[in-house]
Amino acid sequence: MSVALTLDAQLDLLLPITALLPLTAVLLVSQNNPYQTLVLRGILGSVATLLYALLGAPDVAITEALVGTLLSTTLYAVALRSSMALRLEDRRSRRDPEPEARLSQWMGALHLRLRLVHDHTDPRECHGWLEDSGRLVLRRAALLERLRQSPGYQAWLEAGGALGLEPGVQA
Repeated sequence: MSVALTLDAQLDLLLPITALLPLTAVLLVSQNNPYQTLVLRGILGSVATLLYALLGAPDVAITEALVGTLLSTTLYAVALRSSMALRLEDRRSRRDPEPEARLSQWMGALHLRLRLVHDHTDPRECHGWLEDSGRLVLRRAALLERLRQSPGYQAWLEAGGALGLEPGVQA
């Protein structure tokens, strides 16, 4: 028969595990990289599960493991995967891999995946378009400002690229 740990008898074991909870939570909310937050969310749930199990609450531990760790981390991963892409319509007359590589490197630093749409489906599904001569035109002013403040913007300009806003959109 297993006996639940008590705070009096096992303080030396419970204290470090309990200290991991706020430490992991602070690390979680202070991350800029969304993929690191995904890992830290899993760690936070696992530590909470361990703590609940050690304190003799197996029902709460199982619920935390299944819902708090497994389900929420999976849903976050799916949402992250679907939302961290920059979709651009490819309006170039010929496909040149050099601007694509520079643009992918620039977007990679912002944790975005570049998706060039070649079949010209609904243009409203795209964030903008890529023209000949490396001109990138965006549909949202907020995205334009974020890209201008990013480290890859200067390299994009030095390589002959340009960044602009769709005509008729307020800056």
